[in-house]
Amino acid sequence: MRILLPTGSATAGIVKAAAERFSGRYEIDVAVIGEIASFLTPGELRRLLAGGNYDMAIVSGMCTASFADVERETGVPVYRGPRHAADLVPVLSVLGTVTLSKTVPADEFLAEARREEACRRVALLEADAEAEFIIRGVKIGGGSRMKVLAEIMDAHRRDDLLADARRFFADGADIVDLGFGFDATPADVARCFFSLAEVEGPLAVDTQDPDLIAAALFRADLVLSLHEGNIPAVGRAVADAGAAAVVVPRERTLAQNLAAAEEAGIRCLIADPLLQPVGSGLADSLAGFAAAPRPLFFGAGNVVELLDADSPGANALLAGMAHEVGAAVIFTSEHSDKTRGSVAEMRRATEMMALMTDRPYPKDLGLDLLVIKEKRRRREPPLEYGRLEDAFPAPDEIVYDPLGCIRIGIEGDSIVAVHKGRAVRGKRWEDVFYTLLANESLSRLDHAAYLGKELFKAELAIRMGRSFEQDGPF
Repeated sequence: MRILLPTGSATAGIVKAAAERFSGRYEIDVAVIGEIASFLTPGELRRLLAGGNYDMAIVSGMCTASFADVERETGVPVYRGPRHAADLVPVLSVLGTVTLSKTVPADEFLAEARREEACRRVALLEADAEAEFIIRGVKIGGGSRMKVLAEIMDAHRRDDLLADARRFFADGADIVDLGFGFDATPADVARCFFSLAEVEGPLAVDTQDPDLIAAALFRADLVLSLHEGNIPAVGRAVADAGAAAVVVPRERTLAQNLAAAEEAGIRCLIADPLLQPVGSGLADSLAGFAAAPRPLFFGAGNVVELLDADSPGANALLAGMAHEVGAAVIFTSEHSDKTRGSVAEMRRATEMMALMTDRPYPKDLGLDLLVIKEKRRRREPPLEYGRLEDAFPAPDEIVYDPLGCIRIGIEGDSIVAVHKGRAVRGKRWEDVFYTLLANESLSRLDHAAYLGKELFKAELAIRMGRSFEQDGPF
């Protein structure tokens, strides 16, 4: 296979080194077209392809030009390579098995292809897995994937419980759990479960009050949590309803309470040895999972909520712990702003654990929980210049744009910019900026630079689930 690799002088060394690594597999011509590879034009590519008898051309993923006409005229397919030359080696390594995209940069395209393949493998593993039992179509225990149970705390106080439940299921929850505080009444519980009549997925009730448990049994598929204090009062009703139950130790041991639940006739039981938060016995409590009967319940949410650390890594680590002790269900919550997104994070983490078959570590799976940091840093070529000067401080006194100020904020997952009562809304900062420009809402270059900074900061705030303050630090 003969391949043309146009590149710029700034990255020519990296591209030539990558091509050399595959010289035994492909015949690769590296053509330097100027300083920057992304500035390649259709005319230049057409000239480079002339008479070369190439099987394909791989252009920089940063190119914005369309090469469709060049393809039609030359008959040579033109694919998008990676955005960064440092990512060229993994792209060239899969050429024989993967057809690159003609519109999407190769690094993005391959990452998405790996994610799709990983998700397909997770689904196949789950379809083939045997389970201890099934709750409303969801496999529990056995060889099935660890299931994510997401709690909606104080469900009776929610303004739109149906929307909350739907969001959790959409984010990856396998079971949605309705928690009720001491002020809830049986009528509150019944009202909440009736409001979720449209929900098809498994629902759980989270309370230790026998009256509240009983009020939910017309719909609840799972009860959290049974012990010696409520099994005598409601155990038979749980059994008659055909609900599963999570059993915990209290004054009596976990084994004793499990035996009492079995005696009450409950067939589907999940043991919860109770995971303690960091500083309150996390390591010691983990030891209690080894001897506990399966299937197991793992209360990761309580640990994450009581730890001031970013949730993606904490959820991944706890899912790994749960995987090692053989947990069937992992509990998570989004009680606080810092744990917002934990349901989706925990679902991703359980899928990573499911892909660990025949692997010693949960890495290079095609799925990850890297949100801020990157797997590996690229080594880009140094900048070239003839003269260097240090930037001087921007003036403290602001010169306002004569066309007026623009107020920027975020609404949901959109950026909103308001100029003289007229709002522009968009999901990408550049779309909002160019609309403001088209509307003649700004006239100064320094104002344009400022707006670019603030609009991009707003987009980052949305991506990271953070607050946004115009003119404030990110």
